[in-house]
Amino acid sequence: MTPPIIRTLSELRTRTTGWMRAGEKIGVVPTMGALHDGHLSLVQAAKDTCDRVIVTIFVNPKQFNNPADLENYPRTEEEDAGKLARFNVDTVYVPDGDVMYPERFATTVSVEGLTDVMEGAHRPGHFDGVATVVTKLFLQTMASDAFFGEKDFQQLLVVRRMARDLDIPITVHGCPTIREIDGLAMSSRNLLLSDRARVIAPRLFEEMESVAEGVAKGQDFEPLQAEAIKRLENAGFTKVEYLEMRAQDDLSFLEAATRPARLFAAAHLAGVRLIDNIAIGD
Repeated sequence: MTPPIIRTLSELRTRTTGWMRAGEKIGVVPTMGALHDGHLSLVQAAKDTCDRVIVTIFVNPKQFNNPADLENYPRTEEEDAGKLARFNVDTVYVPDGDVMYPERFATTVSVEGLTDVMEGAHRPGHFDGVATVVTKLFLQTMASDAFFGEKDFQQLLVVRRMARDLDIPITVHGCPTIREIDGLAMSSRNLLLSDRARVIAPRLFEEMESVAEGVAKGQDFEPLQAEAIKRLENAGFTKVEYLEMRAQDDLSFLEAATRPARLFAAAHLAGVRLIDNIAIGD
């Protein structure tokens, strides 16, 4: 059965207040819609953990630094509701813009340090927008648990730090990246790829795996990085914004995997910006 869609905070609070009084555990899965199997894996994790599950759909303008990117972002509310039907979620919360950011809204949540690199450096203001909207969603839903994909690993760390620093009583779960059969990390932006670009896109993951394997074997990172970037550009990627090795806990820059590390990448292909990350070694 298609889950109920609500658009106002008052409706949401009526539901969640009753659940909390009954002692039920509430999980939230924040999304921007255009749901794919990666999102649905988060929904399943929430169902496995919580008594009640809320999926939120809100294309957040504050986390887009490129107006064209915001305009082109897929919006598929009807299809999304259909995909959620088999999970028997309790509520789909689809607030309008003026519910999230009413007139004269003047507050921004900003997390320092973790947001200075990679996505934060290339998308100014992006993580302020993420932290602000996620803070509001946590408070609006009154959830005890939230579910985010490791595909956006930097975002996951930012959200965890924000919740901890602001004493929001919520457990933020990181769930594994879900990939297509050819290795491409599932993303709503994949819908924007042309047929030809879709064939090329898995090369990003392939090159990252090659670099991670080399580093795990003790090879120097810089030559592996340079060779991978060259191969990506030769394959048709127009710009590799970054291909970096960072510490898994605080995103410190690493030249060698001397502590638990991840490889992060962002690259443009046929006008679509793809991001990915993978663990290095164990």
